[in-house]
Amino acid sequence: MAKKNKYSEGQLVDTFKLNRIVEYQTPRMSEWLSVETPTFSMPEQYIFDNALTKAIKNIGGWNEEDLKMKFISDILPLGYLEDNGRFMTYFEKSLSGIVEGIALSVKSDFMVAAGVLDYPKQPYFHFQEYKPSKNPSGDSMAQLLEAMLIAQEKNKNGKPIYGCEVIGRNWNFVVMEGKDYCISASFDSVNREDLLKIIAILRKFRVILETELLG
Repeated sequence: MAKKNKYSEGQLVDTFKLNRIVEYQTPRMSEWLSVETPTFSMPEQYIFDNALTKAIKNIGGWNEEDLKMKFISDILPLGYLEDNGRFMTYFEKSLSGIVEGIALSVKSDFMVAAGVLDYPKQPYFHFQEYKPSKNPSGDSMAQLLEAMLIAQEKNKNGKPIYGCEVIGRNWNFVVMEGKDYCISASFDSVNREDLLKIIAILRKFRVILETELLG
């Protein structure tokens, strides 16, 4: 098991010579964020409306586990991120690897990967979340970047790694290509239009996964 180090985002940028892109969208990020308003079935519409109502009323008082179980657990299925025959979803999975001679180890809050039963073999998407007002532990962007770096090392295919950082009500999407990682502007999940975009972006990742990333 690789030794666990608690890196900050800045330390990872410095250690691995990463390039942080926030001032513009890379072509890959532009492609991902280019979405139309999703359509819902009647059951999906009920789930969406209920999740949004709960979040508007309560998200300010939720801790990390509340945020995950009372909100995110509804949004991920609406984004079509569920197991199928070609990929699987994993929660709270520990990942470790040696990247450029440095041992990295991190727990991924949610991951989409090609895998066998409880064993993720090729990670494609990582999701890290925390609630800053309720005693967060660690740097969520750093944890996401660690997971992405480990995924690059495991996959060894040069393809981009996708992810999302959630801090309370705010969602930021991330694409890592080589040493570059691009962070989207924030989407406010208690804003109806932004939440619709979040779901559409998750659905778009599903399309990208099935058409470009899966071998």
